[in-house]
Amino acid sequence: MDKTKNYKTLFGTDGIRCTYGEFPLKESNIILLGNAIALWAKKKYHDTPTVLIGCDTRESSDIICIFLSLGLSLDGIKIYDAHIAPTPTITRMVQHDKRFDFGIMITASHNPYQDNGIKIIDKKTGKISKADEETITNLFYNEPCCDFSENDPGMEMITKEIEKKYINTITSYFEKDFLKNTKVALDCAHGATFKVAPKIFETLGAEIITINHTPNGININKNCGSTRPERLQKTVLKHKADIGFAFDGDGDRITVVNKHGEIKDGDDIACLLSEHPEYKNQTSIVGTIMSNYGLELHLESQGKKLIRTDVGDKYISRKMKEHNLLLGAEQSGHIILGDYLHSGDGIFAALRVCQVIKHTDNSACETFKKCPQVKINIPVKTKKDLSCAPCSEIIIKHSNMLKTGRLIVRYSGTENLLRVTAEAKDSQVAENICMQISKQLEKELN
Repeated sequence: MDKTKNYKTLFGTDGIRCTYGEFPLKESNIILLGNAIALWAKKKYHDTPTVLIGCDTRESSDIICIFLSLGLSLDGIKIYDAHIAPTPTITRMVQHDKRFDFGIMITASHNPYQDNGIKIIDKKTGKISKADEETITNLFYNEPCCDFSENDPGMEMITKEIEKKYINTITSYFEKDFLKNTKVALDCAHGATFKVAPKIFETLGAEIITINHTPNGININKNCGSTRPERLQKTVLKHKADIGFAFDGDGDRITVVNKHGEIKDGDDIACLLSEHPEYKNQTSIVGTIMSNYGLELHLESQGKKLIRTDVGDKYISRKMKEHNLLLGAEQSGHIILGDYLHSGDGIFAALRVCQVIKHTDNSACETFKKCPQVKINIPVKTKKDLSCAPCSEIIIKHSNMLKTGRLIVRYSGTENLLRVTAEAKDSQVAENICMQISKQLEKELN
C-alpha cells in the first residue's frame, strides 16, 4: 500500500518547486527533506554517500542550501558545495567524477525569484526515477529526523575547481578559436550561467556582448532570459552580432536569436542540429507533444522520424536512451545531445548551433515552415482532473472542431497554469478554437 497517497506531493514534473517559504520549502521542512534524501541515498548507493550541491542566483538559494545540508549531515552525508553553477555543470560532474554519488541543484529554472526548487541528480540516469521520488516522499513523511551524527563528514567548498573542470570539459569538444571573428550576444538571465558562459565563449575565440549578467538575488529571469528574449533581439541588431543566445535561470535551456533579430525556438534548434555532422545520420529525433507539426513534416522530407513524448526533458532523455538516439529537443529550448550529456546543457547546445551554422553556411538559421500554433496559459487555483466531465467534454468537442490540426490541453508541471495549445494550417482557425476552449475551461476550473 502506498503510504504517501494521502500526503501532499513533494515532486512535480521537474523535481521539487514552489514559492520559497511555502511547503515543502519551509525551513523546518527543508531539514526533514535533507534527512529523507540522505536516508534514500544510503539505501541506493552505500553507507557513506557523497553529494555535490549547486544552486542558482536566487536570494533564497543560500538559505535552502544551509538547511538542506543540515538535514543531509544529520545522517552523515559528505557534502561538496559548488555554490553557483548551472544545472548541467552539476549533472556532468556527478556523472564523471568518482567522488560524487549523486547531486542536488537548488533552482526554479525559468520561474521568478520568489520560487525555488530542488533537483536531485542520479549518477547513472541523470534525473531520478518516479520510484526514487516516491521513496524520498515516504521517508519524508514517515521517518523521524535523525539526531546529529558524531561523525559528521562536513562540507567542502569546491566552487573554483568545479567551474574550471566544467569549462575545460566543454571546450574540449570544440576546435580552439573556432569562434574567432564571430560576434556573439549572450543573455545570462541574471542566473547561473553569468560567469561561465562568457568565459567559455571567449575561450573559444568569440567576441561577446553580454547582457543580464549582474545577479542581485531578485532579478533572475526578470524580463530576460530564454522566456523573454526581447532585449537580446535588440542587442543583436544594435551590435550587429552574428548570433545571440538566451539562457534560463539554471542554464539547461536556450533560445536563439539570429543575426536579423528573429527568435528561433527549440524546434528550430532541433532542425538546425539535425544537419550537424554528429547528428546528421540519426534516423529519428525525439520531441514532445508540443513540437510543431511543421518540424515533423520537414524531418519526414529528409527521411527522418519525429518521436514524440510527454512534455519534460526527462521523458525525452528516456526515449533517446530507449532508441539509442543522440538528438532530442523541447520547443521550450531543452536540447539534449546524447554524445555529451543525457540532459539539457544550454551552453553546449549553443556551441553546437554555432558549429552547424558554420558547417552549413546557414548564417540566418533558416529551418522549416511552421504550422501556426496559438497558446494560452490559464491560471488555476487547483488542478482538476481533465479526464472527467465537464472538462473532458469541452476538450473533445473542440478537438473535433479542429479537423486538420492538433489541440493540446495540459497542466504545467511547475506552475499553477493550464496550458492550451491549438495548431492548424490556418492561423485564424487555431486562434478561434484556442480562445473558445480557453474561456470555457477557465470558467469550469475557476
